[in-house]
Amino acid sequence: MSSFLGNKPVHRVGFGAMQLAGPNSFGPPADPEAAKAVLRHAVAHGVDHIDTAQFYGPDVVNDLIREALHPYPESLRLATKVGAVRDEQGAWLPSGEPADLKRQVEENLRSLQVERLDLVNLRRFERDIPDGTEPPLADQLGALGELRDEGKIDMIGISNANADTVRAAIKMAGIVAVQNAYSILNRADDAILELCREHAIAFVPYFPLGSAFGSGGPKHLAADPRVSAVANKHGITPTQVALAWLLARYERMLLIPGTGSIAHLDENLAVGALTLDAEDLALLDAVEPIPLGA
Repeated sequence: MSSFLGNKPVHRVGFGAMQLAGPNSFGPPADPEAAKAVLRHAVAHGVDHIDTAQFYGPDVVNDLIREALHPYPESLRLATKVGAVRDEQGAWLPSGEPADLKRQVEENLRSLQVERLDLVNLRRFERDIPDGTEPPLADQLGALGELRDEGKIDMIGISNANADTVRAAIKMAGIVAVQNAYSILNRADDAILELCREHAIAFVPYFPLGSAFGSGGPKHLAADPRVSAVANKHGITPTQVALAWLLARYERMLLIPGTGSIAHLDENLAVGALTLDAEDLALLDAVEPIPLGA
């Protein structure tokens, strides 16, 4: 099952590398060789789109990707994010001044050992700190656009953004992807999904199984009778149902589920071959969403 990231064909189920670091994506993994084995298995089984960031770890996940996969297959697309840093306790902090963004792009280039990044997502903090002051979007996208002109970035996307920001980024920078929280349990960004559809750009949901905190996630999915009914009908897991529902929403929906387990990775990759029928989708559309983080 294929789609497009910008004008680049990719399989619709990719891999999110965030979980390869330590807990809360902070520090090194307990078993770096196992993490690298997951990456190699992913690429060997068709993954051609890996999502990463220098601030995963920080300075951990990109190194694992390079050590496991470099030199990279020609078809492999590496997507990263800029606009954040981690403090000594692992908190996520804004770092979005134009000079910061350029420095972070250079760090990603060095750690991944590439001359050009396929996709760089600008990580915004407007949803985390609604009353905070971020650098002007035009300045941020201008800095990334300069690097695109220099050949250091191929494509630009945006992450954790409101609809007005997405609209502006489409106009200012011709972004090719939006990476926001979205799942069968959290459909608050339906309007942004429609905006992506209108402009034929990729929608790449994080937290694709619901919030990573509180009552969301696999346990909540398994407890929902509608999800369980569809899972039992097809002989699949509730997690696979939730991912298949996402793929059915939009032809340019690209999934980047993450895991440190090869068995779980195979389960995620199998979703690309699943097809939910109209009856399934009607039942799943009635699943009651829960607030992110509830």
